[in-house]
Amino acid sequence: MLTPRIQPIRLIAFDVDGILTDGGLYLSDSGEEFKRFNSLDGHGLKMLKASGVELAIITGRTSRCVEMRAKNLGIAHLYQGVEKKWDAMQDLLGKLGIAPEASAFMGDDVVDLPAMRRVGLALTVPNAPPAVHEHAHYTTKHAGGNGAVREVCELIMSAQGTLSAQLAPYLA
Repeated sequence: MLTPRIQPIRLIAFDVDGILTDGGLYLSDSGEEFKRFNSLDGHGLKMLKASGVELAIITGRTSRCVEMRAKNLGIAHLYQGVEKKWDAMQDLLGKLGIAPEASAFMGDDVVDLPAMRRVGLALTVPNAPPAVHEHAHYTTKHAGGNGAVREVCELIMSAQGTLSAQLAPYLA
């Protein structure tokens, strides 16, 4: 059962390409990079943050649009151009004083495995390679960039008993 693994989570870090986006890389003729983010995922992230869970982005690529998206969502912990994601995760855990068991990582490729294998909750999406599924505690029903992050946010809030409070303002 996942609930005992989810309840202590105080920090979740997300990869970008394939998790916060559909994994496609859109490049213009001038070399400008574009990414498509899901607004439902964005609101899920805002609710999860409001429920008391710290949010982070740890990605191997560097992109101005990711910086802008993180700022828009109020995600203060942004690591871009990271080759070793576990090193970035360790740095963040140390800064925040959070144990690895109280953290989660959501990734979709083998470069995410070092972080996924050391956190309390490892999450992935349906189209991840078999090696990633093998080490994930939960695979979303939704694809990356298409509601997978929202699904995870609501899964965590539900297990922690904070989802109703986050939905209450919209149901009043």
